[in-house]
Amino acid sequence: MTSSPERLSGPPAGLARFNTSEDGAAGAALHEVCSSAAWGSKLLAQRPYATTDALLAASDAAMAELTAADLAEAMAGHPPIGRPKPGDPTSSREQAGMAGASAELKAELLELNLAYQEKFGHVFLICATGRTGEQMRDAVRARIGNSPEQEREIVRTELGKINRIRLTRLVEEEGV
Repeated sequence: MTSSPERLSGPPAGLARFNTSEDGAAGAALHEVCSSAAWGSKLLAQRPYATTDALLAASDAAMAELTAADLAEAMAGHPPIGRPKPGDPTSSREQAGMAGASAELKAELLELNLAYQEKFGHVFLICATGRTGEQMRDAVRARIGNSPEQEREIVRTELGKINRIRLTRLVEEEGV
């Protein structure tokens, strides 16, 4: 049995910084990843993490335990697809697939977003990283027919994917 490089040399520098950051700084960093206070509290309470995989597994477990209210809090931190938060490099990067979208596609996605929001009471949430505008539009079309219960579980899964991408970026960056 061979050991992974992380086990031989300890956690990556970004993860080590996250593990040793003051609670306030680490909590603020986690809030940038996901605006659910319950999710962030669970991850903070389990520090230190031996590996990035351990952090991601803790994130997945915390996501699985979120209540409907916790999920609503997490979703409130996400802008609608096609309208990233001004000045927010994270939402712009994640929604890069919309950057070159035609005016027609943007208008159609806006209409679909509004219909989705009217039906479910929250923004359409999808892990947009690596998706084209057409793929995001098609996903809204497919999901708008779901029941609220089905959609809540899909949103939970999509949030989990987003959190994994953001957490990985967080512990790979120079500072926490």
